[in-house]
Amino acid sequence: MALLELNHVSKTFNPNTINEKKALIDINLKMNEGDFVTVIGGNGAGKSTMLNAVAGVWPIDAGSIIIDNQNVTGLPDYKRASLIGRVFQDPMLGSAPTMQIDENLALAARRGKPRGLKWGVTNSEREEYRERLKILGLGLENRLSQKVGLLSGGQRQALTLLMASIQKPKLLLLDEHTAALDPQTAKKVLEITKEIVEKDHLTAMMVTHNMRDAITTGNRLIMMNEGKIIFEVDGEEKKNITVDQLMKKFAEASGEEFVDDQSLLSK
Repeated sequence: MALLELNHVSKTFNPNTINEKKALIDINLKMNEGDFVTVIGGNGAGKSTMLNAVAGVWPIDAGSIIIDNQNVTGLPDYKRASLIGRVFQDPMLGSAPTMQIDENLALAARRGKPRGLKWGVTNSEREEYRERLKILGLGLENRLSQKVGLLSGGQRQALTLLMASIQKPKLLLLDEHTAALDPQTAKKVLEITKEIVEKDHLTAMMVTHNMRDAITTGNRLIMMNEGKIIFEVDGEEKKNITVDQLMKKFAEASGEEFVDDQSLLSK
Protein backbone atom coordinates (compact mmCIF):
# COMPACT_ATOMS: atom_id res chain seq x y z
CA MET A 1 0.00 0.00 0.00
CA ALA A 2 1.31 3.43 -0.93
CA LEU A 3 2.14 5.56 2.10
CA LEU A 4 3.19 8.59 0.04
CA GLU A 5 1.87 9.57 -3.38
CA LEU A 6 2.96 12.54 -5.45
CA ASN A 7 0.62 12.87 -8.42
CA HIS A 8 1.63 15.28 -11.23
CA VAL A 9 3.22 17.71 -8.75
CA SER A 10 4.61 20.94 -10.18
CA LYS A 11 6.12 24.04 -8.58
CA THR A 12 7.44 27.23 -10.19
CA PHE A 13 9.15 29.97 -8.21
CA ASN A 14 8.86 33.62 -9.29
CA PRO A 15 6.49 32.83 -12.19
CA ASN A 16 6.29 35.30 -15.08
CA THR A 17 9.43 37.13 -13.99
CA ILE A 18 13.03 37.17 -15.19
CA ASN A 19 13.86 34.93 -12.20
CA GLU A 20 11.26 32.25 -13.03
CA LYS A 21 12.44 28.79 -12.00
CA LYS A 22 10.53 25.59 -12.75
CA ALA A 23 11.61 23.66 -9.67
CA LEU A 24 9.31 20.64 -10.03
CA ILE A 25 7.80 19.47 -13.32
CA ASP A 26 5.00 16.88 -13.28
CA ILE A 27 6.54 14.73 -10.52
CA ASN A 28 4.97 11.31 -9.97
CA LEU A 29 6.25 9.17 -7.10
CA LYS A 30 4.82 6.44 -4.89
CA MET A 31 6.48 5.18 -1.71
CA ASN A 32 5.20 2.05 -0.03
CA GLU A 33 5.18 1.57 3.72
CA GLY A 34 8.70 0.65 4.85
CA ASP A 35 10.43 2.12 1.79
CA PHE A 36 13.68 4.01 2.38
CA VAL A 37 14.20 6.15 -0.72
CA THR A 38 17.41 8.10 -1.35
CA VAL A 39 17.24 11.10 -3.70
CA ILE A 40 20.33 12.17 -5.65
CA GLY A 41 20.94 14.99 -8.11
CA GLY A 42 23.05 18.07 -8.75
CA ASN A 43 22.49 21.53 -7.31
CA GLY A 44 19.09 22.90 -8.35
CA ALA A 45 17.79 19.47 -9.42
CA GLY A 46 14.66 19.80 -7.25
CA LYS A 47 15.60 17.40 -4.45
CA SER A 48 15.00 19.68 -1.46
CA THR A 49 12.10 21.36 -3.28
CA MET A 50 10.35 17.99 -3.49
CA LEU A 51 10.97 17.37 0.21
CA ASN A 52 9.61 20.82 1.06
CA ALA A 53 6.53 20.13 -1.07
CA VAL A 54 5.85 16.94 0.91
CA ALA A 55 6.42 18.78 4.20
CA GLY A 56 4.05 21.60 3.20
CA VAL A 57 6.57 24.42 3.46
CA TRP A 58 4.75 26.17 0.62
CA PRO A 59 1.81 25.32 -1.67
CA ILE A 60 2.37 23.47 -4.93
CA ASP A 61 1.06 24.86 -8.23
CA ALA A 62 -0.48 21.64 -9.54
CA GLY A 63 -1.01 18.02 -8.60
CA SER A 64 -1.76 16.30 -5.30
CA ILE A 65 0.12 14.92 -2.30
CA ILE A 66 -1.30 11.97 -0.36
CA ILE A 67 0.21 10.77 2.94
CA ASP A 68 -1.22 7.65 4.58
CA ASN A 69 -4.43 7.96 2.51
CA GLN A 70 -4.88 11.60 3.57
CA ASN A 71 -4.93 14.30 0.90
CA VAL A 72 -2.65 16.92 2.45
CA THR A 73 -2.21 19.00 -0.72
CA GLY A 74 -3.78 22.16 0.70
CA LEU A 75 -2.57 21.77 4.28
CA PRO A 76 0.23 23.97 5.70
CA ASP A 77 3.26 22.34 7.34
CA TYR A 78 1.98 22.53 10.93
CA LYS A 79 -1.14 20.58 9.97
CA ARG A 80 1.05 17.81 8.53
CA ALA A 81 3.32 17.69 11.60
CA SER A 82 1.59 14.66 13.10
CA LEU A 83 2.43 12.64 9.98
CA ILE A 84 6.00 13.82 9.34
CA GLY A 85 9.32 13.84 11.15
CA ARG A 86 12.08 15.97 9.66
CA VAL A 87 15.83 16.45 10.03
CA PHE A 88 17.51 19.42 8.34
CA GLN A 89 21.02 19.96 6.98
CA ASP A 90 21.91 22.47 9.69
CA PRO A 91 22.49 20.72 13.06
CA MET A 92 21.36 23.95 14.75
CA LEU A 93 17.82 23.52 13.43
CA GLY A 94 15.32 21.11 14.91
CA SER A 95 16.26 21.52 18.57
CA ALA A 96 16.21 24.21 21.28
CA PRO A 97 19.81 25.10 22.25
CA THR A 98 18.98 26.72 25.61
CA MET A 99 17.00 23.71 26.81
CA GLN A 100 18.32 20.45 28.25
CA ILE A 101 18.56 17.19 26.30
CA ASP A 102 15.65 15.64 28.25
CA GLU A 103 13.54 18.79 27.75
CA ASN A 104 14.12 18.69 23.99
CA LEU A 105 13.08 15.04 23.86
CA ALA A 106 10.00 15.86 25.94
CA LEU A 107 9.04 18.60 23.48
CA ALA A 108 9.32 16.15 20.60
CA ALA A 109 7.46 13.36 22.43
CA ARG A 110 4.58 15.67 23.42
CA ARG A 111 4.23 17.39 20.05
CA GLY A 112 0.59 17.50 18.97
CA LYS A 113 -0.66 16.19 22.31
CA PRO A 114 -2.82 18.11 24.85
CA ARG A 115 -0.67 20.16 27.19
CA GLY A 116 -1.46 20.54 30.88
CA LEU A 117 -0.22 23.12 33.34
CA LYS A 118 2.68 20.93 34.44
CA TRP A 119 5.77 21.09 32.22
CA GLY A 120 8.34 19.11 34.21
CA VAL A 121 9.90 15.95 32.76
CA THR A 122 8.86 12.95 34.87
CA ASN A 123 11.24 10.25 36.11
CA SER A 124 9.56 7.65 33.91
CA GLU A 125 10.05 9.90 30.87
CA ARG A 126 13.72 10.35 31.74
CA GLU A 127 14.19 6.59 31.90
CA GLU A 128 12.55 6.22 28.50
CA TYR A 129 14.77 8.95 27.02
CA ARG A 130 17.85 7.38 28.59
CA GLU A 131 17.08 4.08 26.88
CA ARG A 132 16.41 5.78 23.54
CA LEU A 133 19.66 7.76 23.73
CA LYS A 134 21.68 4.58 24.22
CA ILE A 135 21.06 3.64 20.58
CA LEU A 136 23.15 6.66 19.53
CA GLY A 137 26.27 5.29 21.23
CA LEU A 138 27.41 8.81 22.12
CA GLY A 139 27.05 8.69 25.91
CA LEU A 140 24.24 11.27 25.88
CA GLU A 141 22.09 9.02 28.09
CA ASN A 142 24.31 10.11 31.00
CA ARG A 143 24.01 13.84 30.16
CA LEU A 144 20.25 14.42 30.17
CA SER A 145 20.54 17.77 31.98
CA GLN A 146 23.13 19.22 29.58
CA LYS A 147 22.09 22.16 27.42
CA VAL A 148 21.76 21.10 23.77
CA GLY A 149 23.64 24.20 22.60
CA LEU A 150 26.82 22.78 24.19
CA LEU A 151 26.74 19.62 22.08
CA SER A 152 28.90 19.11 19.00
CA GLY A 153 27.30 19.29 15.56
CA GLY A 154 27.27 15.50 15.22
CA GLN A 155 25.80 14.96 18.70
CA ARG A 156 23.13 17.54 18.03
CA GLN A 157 22.23 16.07 14.65
CA ALA A 158 21.95 12.59 16.18
CA LEU A 159 19.70 13.99 18.91
CA THR A 160 17.56 15.79 16.30
CA LEU A 161 17.21 12.51 14.43
CA LEU A 162 15.98 10.86 17.63
CA MET A 163 13.56 13.73 18.24
CA ALA A 164 12.18 13.53 14.69
CA SER A 165 11.51 9.79 15.03
CA ILE A 166 10.39 9.58 18.67
CA GLN A 167 6.68 9.53 17.77
CA LYS A 168 7.31 7.07 14.92
CA PRO A 169 5.99 9.39 12.19
CA LYS A 170 4.35 8.02 9.07
CA LEU A 171 7.14 9.59 7.02
CA LEU A 172 10.68 10.64 7.99
CA LEU A 173 12.25 13.34 5.76
CA LEU A 174 16.04 13.73 5.83
CA ASP A 175 17.27 16.81 3.96
CA GLU A 176 21.03 16.35 3.45
CA HIS A 177 21.23 15.78 7.20
CA THR A 178 24.90 14.69 7.11
CA ALA A 179 26.18 17.32 4.65
CA ALA A 180 27.34 19.83 7.28
CA LEU A 181 29.28 17.23 9.29
CA ASP A 182 32.87 16.04 8.94
CA PRO A 183 33.22 12.69 7.11
CA GLN A 184 33.69 10.54 10.24
CA THR A 185 30.77 12.14 12.07
CA ALA A 186 28.59 11.98 8.93
CA LYS A 187 29.29 8.25 8.68
CA LYS A 188 28.27 7.75 12.32
CA VAL A 189 25.03 9.76 11.93
CA LEU A 190 24.16 7.82 8.76
CA GLU A 191 24.69 4.52 10.62
CA ILE A 192 22.40 5.75 13.41
CA THR A 193 19.83 6.79 10.77
CA LYS A 194 19.74 3.32 9.24
CA GLU A 195 19.45 1.72 12.69
CA ILE A 196 16.54 3.93 13.78
CA VAL A 197 14.66 3.53 10.48
CA GLU A 198 15.02 -0.25 10.65
CA LYS A 199 14.27 -0.54 14.39
CA ASP A 200 11.11 1.59 14.24
CA HIS A 201 10.02 0.30 10.78
CA LEU A 202 9.84 3.85 9.44
CA THR A 203 9.19 5.00 5.88
CA ALA A 204 11.91 7.48 4.96
CA MET A 205 13.13 9.76 2.18
CA MET A 206 16.72 11.02 2.27
CA VAL A 207 18.10 13.75 0.02
CA THR A 208 21.86 13.58 -0.45
CA HIS A 209 24.66 14.82 -2.70
CA ASN A 210 26.74 11.76 -1.88
CA MET A 211 26.29 9.08 -4.51
CA ARG A 212 27.95 6.37 -2.42
CA ASP A 213 25.61 7.08 0.51
CA ALA A 214 22.66 7.03 -1.86
CA ILE A 215 23.67 3.60 -3.13
CA THR A 216 24.40 2.00 0.25
CA THR A 217 21.38 3.45 2.07
CA GLY A 218 17.77 2.34 1.67
CA ASN A 219 16.02 0.06 -0.81
CA ARG A 220 15.25 2.58 -3.60
CA LEU A 221 17.17 5.38 -5.29
CA ILE A 222 15.83 8.12 -7.52
CA MET A 223 17.83 10.66 -9.47
CA MET A 224 16.54 14.12 -10.29
CA ASN A 225 17.59 16.75 -12.80
CA GLU A 226 15.99 20.12 -13.65
CA GLY A 227 12.85 19.39 -11.64
CA LYS A 228 12.22 15.91 -13.04
CA ILE A 229 12.82 12.34 -11.91
CA ILE A 230 15.09 10.97 -14.64
CA PHE A 231 16.17 7.60 -13.25
CA GLU A 232 15.07 5.11 -10.59
CA VAL A 233 16.58 1.88 -9.33
CA ASP A 234 15.69 -0.50 -6.51
CA GLY A 235 16.27 -3.97 -5.04
CA GLU A 236 19.29 -6.02 -6.12
CA GLU A 237 20.05 -3.69 -9.02
CA LYS A 238 20.47 -0.81 -6.58
CA LYS A 239 22.71 -2.84 -4.28
CA ASN A 240 25.03 -3.72 -7.16
CA ILE A 241 25.19 -0.39 -9.00
CA THR A 242 28.45 1.61 -8.79
CA VAL A 243 29.03 5.35 -8.62
CA ASP A 244 30.50 5.27 -12.15
CA GLN A 245 27.44 3.42 -13.46
CA LEU A 246 25.17 5.92 -11.72
CA MET A 247 27.00 8.84 -13.32
CA LYS A 248 26.72 7.11 -16.70
CA LYS A 249 22.96 6.62 -16.16
CA PHE A 250 22.68 10.34 -15.38
CA ALA A 251 24.45 11.26 -18.59
CA GLU A 252 22.21 8.92 -20.61
CA ALA A 253 18.99 10.21 -19.04
CA SER A 254 19.82 13.91 -19.00
CA GLY A 255 22.12 14.26 -21.96
CA GLU A 256 24.79 15.98 -19.85
CA GLU A 257 27.66 15.16 -17.52
CA PHE A 258 27.03 14.98 -13.78
CA VAL A 259 29.22 17.75 -12.36
CA ASP A 260 28.88 18.19 -8.62
CA ASP A 261 31.89 18.51 -6.33
CA GLN A 262 30.39 16.69 -3.36
CA SER A 263 29.22 13.79 -5.48
CA LEU A 264 32.52 13.47 -7.34
CA LEU A 265 34.44 13.53 -4.06
CA SER A 266 32.28 10.68 -2.76
CA LYS A 267 33.85 8.34 -5.35
